[in-house]
Amino acid sequence: MNTLKAQVTQIDSMDNLTIVKFDYEGTTLSMMSLGLKDVKVGSQVILSINASHIAIGKDLKGDISLSNRFDCVIKALDKGKLLSSLKLSINDDSLSSIITTSSVNRLNLNVGDEVQALVKASEISIKEVIS
Repeated sequence: MNTLKAQVTQIDSMDNLTIVKFDYEGTTLSMMSLGLKDVKVGSQVILSINASHIAIGKDLKGDISLSNRFDCVIKALDKGKLLSSLKLSINDDSLSSIITTSSVNRLNLNVGDEVQALVKASEISIKEVIS
């Protein structure tokens, strides 16, 4: 499981749905949650993202509906028959992504490539509130 330390910058709620915005080292991240409790603007949190929920883009241009987009560098690539594991470097952190090997081949991904890690707002969760 991937984790990132971030600060809550905005909370918008309607009925039971909450959209939370975070600052992660200058990058704005968004999370969609049902029934969020005990989180306030200014809170320091540890965010959690499953490796299989991180899509990879290469040479993307224009807008997309995915709320979260990180510029990363591929540090390691382990190609399997069906699935591949990528180690991504972002700032001083690392993320793991699991995508199909056919996607790795189609995108011609290699160690050292600059890529974008893409995550839907519904795929980020708060693992821990630090303060």
